[in-house]
Amino acid sequence: MATKASRAAARAMISPSVILLLGWMLIPLLMTIYFSTLRYNLLMPGNNPFVGWENYTYFVTDPAFATAIWNTLLLVGGVLLITVVGGILLALLLDMPMWGQGVVRIMVIAPFFVMPTVSALVWKNMFFNPVNGLFGHIAKALGLTPFDFLSQAPLASIIGIVSWQWLPFATLILLTALQSLDSEQLEAAEMDGADPVNRFVFIMLPHLARAITVVILIQTIFLLSIFAEIFVTTSGGPGDASTNLTYLIYQESLLSFDVGTGSAGGVIAIILANIVAIFLMRMIGKNLDA
Repeated sequence: MATKASRAAARAMISPSVILLLGWMLIPLLMTIYFSTLRYNLLMPGNNPFVGWENYTYFVTDPAFATAIWNTLLLVGGVLLITVVGGILLALLLDMPMWGQGVVRIMVIAPFFVMPTVSALVWKNMFFNPVNGLFGHIAKALGLTPFDFLSQAPLASIIGIVSWQWLPFATLILLTALQSLDSEQLEAAEMDGADPVNRFVFIMLPHLARAITVVILIQTIFLLSIFAEIFVTTSGGPGDASTNLTYLIYQESLLSFDVGTGSAGGVIAIILANIVAIFLMRMIGKNLDA
């Protein structure tokens, strides 16, 4: 009886938090689904007829949708490639004994704590600006024509900015995993004549597999919703060259005032994000069971 009473008391104490959390998540979701079935334009208040799947059909058949999906995949894939490879290299470097190791680690991790809007503004004005930016001054000093990154390579520039933000996270996770590796394995392999490349490929890399999977899972979930960097630097342009799915939803909802179509895009984005998350969770589960 005491056990049942304590369980009931525990449920009663945590139920307000659970109800609040469910309300905080479900109410906006249900409202988004509801608005996605209406022809709801802010420029025509009071005229919101039910249209069913019409908004979904319009959003998916919009030529900008295919471009946004492709840009989203390129953005996520490019950032993951840079952060995973760069994170492994930085983790190997930081794991070596060096003078001022603690300071170096803090400097490497520091970009992760910079707000996305702030980092985008810094890169846009201090580095990518072809007139006053650092890269422009370096090009002029070398006798070259400054390259306008944000207009000539917008998506690649955003990938660079986002990679700079997420590289510390990948480095920290991979460095922690690397430090858990038993040094006796590496010493035994070295005594058996294994060179550094073989020690990395056959000992370190398999040991880092789970950490790499965790990095990919967490980063992918966040990278699917990248917005601030695009809004601050390119506004999705030139044209739709740097428009991802999140920014396309913003354009439909707040720039075109079409809440119905924007809500349909939001529901589609939620479905796609959950599909990716389920796939990655199964992949990480297989790695953990291996």
